[in-house]
Order: sequence, then structure tokens, then C-alpha cells
Amino acid sequence: MTTASSAGVSAAELRRRVRAIEALQAKTRELAAANVLTARKAAAEAAATKESADVSAREAAAAALRLFDNDARLVSGLLGVPAEELEREAKPVTAARAKEIIESLRARAKRPRTRRSRTVRSAVTAVSAPAAAAGEVQGSDGRRTDAA
Repeated sequence: MTTASSAGVSAAELRRRVRAIEALQAKTRELAAANVLTARKAAAEAAATKESADVSAREAAAAALRLFDNDARLVSGLLGVPAEELEREAKPVTAARAKEIIESLRARAKRPRTRRSRTVRSAVTAVSAPAAAAGEVQGSDGRRTDAA
């Protein structure tokens, strides 16, 4: 580590290298700060999502208990969740909110379900039927047999 190894490098080149290192360090700091901000934002969103899921779980437990006349043992057996846990989750939910949830479930149950059209399936069957008929012959009893 003598000055002989750096003797061939000019002062301007040394200044350029120092500026490049400083620029790299500044960019690294910027990326680290951006990474922290992104992680904090993701954590805040995850916390909000978790809170929403917790509220939904508590409301669902309260509605289920109310639908089964507050029989925690029965609901516990059906769901495979300890009865104490169900009661603890359902406790903060008001009776009015549980009623609202039950009404929304009933309304959703009454709504007619949308059905997919069968045109795609019938078109596929129509195309595959001639191909199947080419290699098979229908017997007198209605079953298909090989033509060969």
C-alpha cells in the first residue's frame, strides 16, 4: 500500500472516482429510504386488511350463534372451533349488527343465481359427435360398438 500504485492516477481521476463513490452511496441511501417507506406502507395496508378480516370473523361468529339460538356448543361442533373462542369473538358484536348480517345473508340466498350458458358445451359436443361416430357404430341395443 504505497503511493507507487496510485502514482499513475491523476488528481482529476481520483476526484472523479470519489464523486462516483459518493454518488453510489447517495443512491444506496435513497434506495434504502424508499425500501423503508414501501415496507411501512405494505405493513399499514396489511394491518388494515387484518383488522377488516378480524371484524368480519367476529360478525360471522355472532351471526352464526344468533342463527343457532346462541347454542355455542352446537356451532362449535359444526365449525370445529372451541365454544369459548366463538363466544369471545361474538361478544363485541351488537345484536343489531348481527341482525343486519343475517338479513343480508337471507337476501343473498333469495337472489337467483346466474347460470352459465350451455352454448359452449353444446358446440363442443356437436363437433366431437361426428368424430366419435366415424370410429363407432351404434348397436341395436343403443350402445356404441367399434366399427372395425
